[in-house]
Amino acid sequence: MNDSSWGAPQQAGYWGPADRDPVPGAAPASSAHDAHDAQQTRPMPFVPHVPDHGGNQEDDRGAARLSGPLFRDDAPPTRSHETPSTRSHDASQTRRDDPPHPWPYDTAQPPPADGPAQQNPEPMPDAPQPASAPQKKSAGRDLGAAIGVGVGLGVVIIASLFVVKAVFVGVIAVAVVVGLWELTKRLEERKGIRAPLVPLALGGAAMVVAGYVSGAEGAWVAMALTTLAVLVWRMTEPPENYLKDVTAGVFAAFYVPFLATFVAMMLTAGDGPFRVLTFLVLTVVSDTGAYAVGWRFGRHKLAPRISPGKTREGLFGAVAFAMVAGALCTQFLIDGGRWWQGLVLGLAVAASATLGDLGESMIKRDLGIKDMGTLLPGHGGIMDRLDSLLPTAPVVWLLLVIFVGG
Repeated sequence: MNDSSWGAPQQAGYWGPADRDPVPGAAPASSAHDAHDAQQTRPMPFVPHVPDHGGNQEDDRGAARLSGPLFRDDAPPTRSHETPSTRSHDASQTRRDDPPHPWPYDTAQPPPADGPAQQNPEPMPDAPQPASAPQKKSAGRDLGAAIGVGVGLGVVIIASLFVVKAVFVGVIAVAVVVGLWELTKRLEERKGIRAPLVPLALGGAAMVVAGYVSGAEGAWVAMALTTLAVLVWRMTEPPENYLKDVTAGVFAAFYVPFLATFVAMMLTAGDGPFRVLTFLVLTVVSDTGAYAVGWRFGRHKLAPRISPGKTREGLFGAVAFAMVAGALCTQFLIDGGRWWQGLVLGLAVAASATLGDLGESMIKRDLGIKDMGTLLPGHGGIMDRLDSLLPTAPVVWLLLVIFVGG
C-alpha cells in the first residue's frame, strides 16, 4: 500500500447525505436546511452487504469483502438514475455541506470538525527503516565438517608418507583418478564435452607411478602415451565434437596427473617424506593465512571477476604465513636447507597456490558451478582441495632441487 492510500481524500458523493436517494414526491430542501442537517447528522460509513450463510452465493469467500475509499480498487456504487452531471452536482454539494468524515470503521475518536486529517501513527511502507544490526561474518561452509575432514586426510597422508612410500604413491594415484572423474563429469554436464575418462584414468595413474620410478623422463613418456590413448579412444565414437573432446582430454591429463607427478618425484629424494611434508604444510599454511587475514581485514578485492571472495589483504596474509612456515621447514626439515631459502620458497608457494586457486575458480565460473564435487563435506570435491596443490608441486620440486639438489 502506498502513501496515497493512507488518509486519502474521501470520494465525493459517496459518504455524505447528498448521496441518499430523494423521497418521491417530497419537496427539495433548502440549502440552509441542508446545512442544518449536515451539522446535526454524522454520515454513516458504508457497510458491506453480507449474505446469510447458505443463501444463493456464487462465492462465499468474497461475501464479506470490505468496500469503501479505504480500498482503492473498489469503485463507489453507482445508482442507475444518476447522470454524470448529477454526480458532479452531488459531489460539490457534499464538499460544501458535509463536515469532515470520521475514519471509516473507527467511531471511538473522530477527528475535529475543522482540524487537519488525523495522521496515521504507523510508519509508511516505504519509509526508511532503521539500519539493522551488523551481521556476523560467515565462512560460507560447515567449518566443523571441513576441519574434521581435513584432519582425517592429514592422518592418512602422514601415516602413508612416513610408513611406506609406495602406499603414499597409491594415495596420489587414487586422488588423481577421483579428480579426473570429477573434472570430466562436470565438463559433460555443463558444457557437453565428453573427454574420455578410461584412458585418462589409466594413463593418469601410470603417469604418477612412472614419475616415482623413472623421474621426469618417465613422467613425460607417460604423458605422451596418455595423450595418444585419448586421441585413439575418442575415434570409436561419431566425429562430431571430436576436436573439442580430445582437447579437453589432453588438458585434463596435463592439469591433474602430470602436475601431481611432481609430488611423487619429490618423494624419491633421501629426505623425500620431509620434502613432501614441507610442500603440503606450506600450501595449507598459505591457504589458511589468506583465509584468516582476508576474513578479518579484507577490504580490497583481488580478482572480483574471477573469485569475489579473495582480497589483497588475504594475499598478503598468505605470503606472510607461507614465508614464516617456509623458513622454519627449510631450516629444520630439509637436509642442507637454510632459512632464507625457506623465505623464497614460501613466497613462491603463496604465489603459485593463489594462482592455482584462481585458475580453478575460473574453470568453475565458466562451468557455472560452486564446487567440483560433494565427496568431501565442508570442502566440496577432491579437485577443490587439489586446486592450489597441483600448480604448487612443480614449483616446490624445482626450488628444492636448485637449493639442496635432487
